[in-house]
Amino acid sequence: MKKQTKAIRIQAERSHNREHSVPLYLTSSFTFEDVEQGRAIFAEEMEGNIYSRYMNPNVDEFVEKMCMLENTEDGLAFASGMAANFAAMAALLQQGDHVVASKALFGSAIQILSKITTKWGITCTYVDGHNIEEWENAIQPNTKFLFCESPSNPGLDLIDLEAIAQLKAKHNLILAVDNCFATPVIQTPADWGADLVIHSATKYIDGQGRVLGGVVCGRADLIKEIRFFARHTGPSMSPFNAWILSKSLELIHLRMEKHSENAYKLASALEGNEALNSVKYPFLTSHPQYELAKKQMKMGGAIMTMDVKGGFEVVNKMSKHLKIASISPNLGDTRTIITHPASTTHSKLSAEQRAEVGITDGLVRIAVGLESVEDLIADFQQALEKAIAE
Repeated sequence: MKKQTKAIRIQAERSHNREHSVPLYLTSSFTFEDVEQGRAIFAEEMEGNIYSRYMNPNVDEFVEKMCMLENTEDGLAFASGMAANFAAMAALLQQGDHVVASKALFGSAIQILSKITTKWGITCTYVDGHNIEEWENAIQPNTKFLFCESPSNPGLDLIDLEAIAQLKAKHNLILAVDNCFATPVIQTPADWGADLVIHSATKYIDGQGRVLGGVVCGRADLIKEIRFFARHTGPSMSPFNAWILSKSLELIHLRMEKHSENAYKLASALEGNEALNSVKYPFLTSHPQYELAKKQMKMGGAIMTMDVKGGFEVVNKMSKHLKIASISPNLGDTRTIITHPASTTHSKLSAEQRAEVGITDGLVRIAVGLESVEDLIADFQQALEKAIAE
């Protein structure tokens, strides 16, 4: 059975009401038939729901679908993508451990590794993500964890997943890959050797900007440790959000195909525009890692960037002339969204850190939506033309 079919047909067991659509299990706790059943479930001698901080039918259904899509053994859902990132690190790392991470990470991930885990004596070395030699040179005797995004946020840098997985196997490390931009429709890092695959489900897993959520999928032994941490610290996903996200997965294949088609057409149309220094998109032949993108991605995804001449001032002028695109720090919506990373999502990084990963004052991240691509092309072209004319 194809994944597209499974994403639609996997669902929680029907109740005595014989419902076709899975109901919402908006309950904080569950009852036991007798005290002995409660004892057996708590002792893990039998399976069963206890408390929605631990498990819930809606959350379980969502996780089952995500593990199926990512080709992983097990998984766990969280209240947000950053909760998923943090839980994976906090559960698996301990005092004295060392992390090697790509420089090209989402701003909050860098804050966790630079200002939070450091409180517990965990250190991190940042490397040029597509330079495998740098990764290997950064590995120390106490290194335990490799962490990267591919494509990265916002610069769309790619990691050679096969090469980095070979490196982690050589040194017996844990490899965690943030797969948020690609989604499991476009790439499945576990197939290349990743141990953990992390998502902000808020983005393309939802796809309509409605709810927050995060998920970690991966090796069963690692998920067991993360589950222990989450069970006792409580970053759980709400049943309502899980219900929304599970329903969203029924359409993720169709959505990502159209997102990718629109993004490729918009990037192609804007490439060479006189108002821009550059346009970047994984499936444009001008992308420096185009061949790698074609190797490990089925499509180019929904995200593109453009570097506007004149920096922040011209970007601001352009934003005022856009008629369709929204201005927001989020992404993954049916509606096209632009973000200025240097002043928002990555503003807490130093100027030097931003420069190292290509975040200029003129960089604009475009999360291309599902509107008519002809309308989007016309809107961006007129907004850029007016901005540089002022």
